[in-house]
Amino acid sequence: MLNNIGLPGLLLIAVVVLVLFGRGKISSLMGEVGKGITAFKKGVDEGKQEIEDQAADVAKDVTPKEDEKDKEKA
Repeated sequence: MLNNIGLPGLLLIAVVVLVLFGRGKISSLMGEVGKGITAFKKGVDEGKQEIEDQAADVAKDVTPKEDEKDKEKA
C-alpha cells in the first residue's frame, strides 16, 4: 500500500500536515521527539555501563598472591 505513494504523495501529505497543525506545533513536536531519542540513547549507554560494571565485579583476579609466589619458587 505504501509503495505507491511516491514523492508527490509525500509532499502532499507534508503540506496537509503543515496546514492542519501549523509550523509551531510541528517544531515543538519534533523537539520532543529529539529529547526522547536523546533520553533513550542515554538510557542505553547507562544500561551498557551497568552491565560492564557487573561483569567487572564478577571477574576473578587470577594473579597469585605473594604467599603462593614464594611457595612456587621454593
